[in-house]
Amino acid sequence: MTHYVDYIADRNRDPAIVAHRGAWRGAPENSLAAIERAIAVGANIVELDIRKSADGELFIMHDDTLLRMAGIDRDAETFTIAELQAIALREDDGGEHRATTDQRIPTLKQALEIIRGRIFADLDLKDRDLFSEVAACARDMGAAPYVDLKTSVMTREDLNWVRAQTIHGVPFMAMTDFTASGFDTTMALLGEIQPFMCEIHFDHLDTISANRQRFLGAKMALWVNTLDQVGSGEWRDDKALIDPDSIWGRLMDAGISVFQTDRPEELKAYLAERRT
Repeated sequence: MTHYVDYIADRNRDPAIVAHRGAWRGAPENSLAAIERAIAVGANIVELDIRKSADGELFIMHDDTLLRMAGIDRDAETFTIAELQAIALREDDGGEHRATTDQRIPTLKQALEIIRGRIFADLDLKDRDLFSEVAACARDMGAAPYVDLKTSVMTREDLNWVRAQTIHGVPFMAMTDFTASGFDTTMALLGEIQPFMCEIHFDHLDTISANRQRFLGAKMALWVNTLDQVGSGEWRDDKALIDPDSIWGRLMDAGISVFQTDRPEELKAYLAERRT
């Protein structure tokens, strides 16, 4: 398996599919089974949420509490790792109507053991002060070439914070907003750290398509979320399921080449259809 940066930089590749919290339809989100499902359905990247337990172990869980995924209304980070791994996860994306499964809350090390050499991983840290620690874990596990770390880069202060982190050998992805009026300023800021990829929001799709050559020149791939969440705006999976050309297709035509989705199988099928 190639290096993450080299894979993203390949202009001949298909748009990359990111399975949000794993392929969770059929496995609890952020579980080892959801990672395996992401691999099985052909996703290229799996997004995982990282936290730290009361006794210092890095583990995977999105929410602050365990209420949605395990029915326990208590902050996840107040448990020891042994306590966390004794808790059974609810199926799919949880909720009180979901059944309990045999899946447990995984450690980051367990997840890296699975992804290494099989799928790339976007590590979404719930506390960005864990940057250096998570990077060290990835290096120790031999998984550094297969993961990214990310945080917002909107200001000079953000930029300086990133520069102060020890993440040697782990690819860095910036998260930023692009607007027509602020485009040059944002590109100049990003140019100082040259991220291999950016997770973006934008004012209008024309802002992205009109500057496609500038992104290519900066060797910076663009990642967009099409999740059924407020932050995705009009670019949502539910709309893509009805008319994929109007959502996924238009974004691809504008130069977006990485898509985080809760519908990895449907996006995979759309890409296959688009190639024919």
